[in-house]
Amino acid sequence: MRFRTYAVAALAVLCTAAAAQNAPATLAIDAQKSKAQFSVQHIYVEHVTGTLPIAGGTVVLDAGSAIPVRVSAVLDATQIRTGDDDRDGVLQTPDWFDTKKFPTWTFTSTKISPSGAGAFTMDGLLTLHGVTQSERLDVSVGGTPAHPTYHATGQIDRHAFGMATTRLDPVIGNPVDVTLDIALK
Repeated sequence: MRFRTYAVAALAVLCTAAAAQNAPATLAIDAQKSKAQFSVQHIYVEHVTGTLPIAGGTVVLDAGSAIPVRVSAVLDATQIRTGDDDRDGVLQTPDWFDTKKFPTWTFTSTKISPSGAGAFTMDGLLTLHGVTQSERLDVSVGGTPAHPTYHATGQIDRHAFGMATTRLDPVIGNPVDVTLDIALK
């Protein structure tokens, strides 16, 4: 009888350990190694590019897969850098990102679909400037299976986020190209 009790207990421990190995893992985004970049046409000729830090977030992975199940990220809009201090200051105003009122941008995935070897599309909700819109990112997986990295590209419509009221609006492109490079802790 005692042997059966030990055998059942040992089997329960093994099953619990196996289930834990197959459970999704939630990994933190490494803010020190991750960044977001953007590019928008300016005065019909040049492109203004900039960066802002990814302040944090999580990526949920199924065991053995580098394709996420869920992703969430927070970007620090107060740290936008374009290489021009005056322009950076203007971007922080209510006409643009209004960073005093909306200091962060958030993204939460709603659907992730594999799109080829080491690639997937990710639909999600992006909130910036107090407006939430559905957006899609095309993502490629790099790194190693144990430590994946992600390179995501997409394009957002700045007018959809309420940035269309400045006197400069006619000389600034509407679509904004977005690139994200994500590393995990």
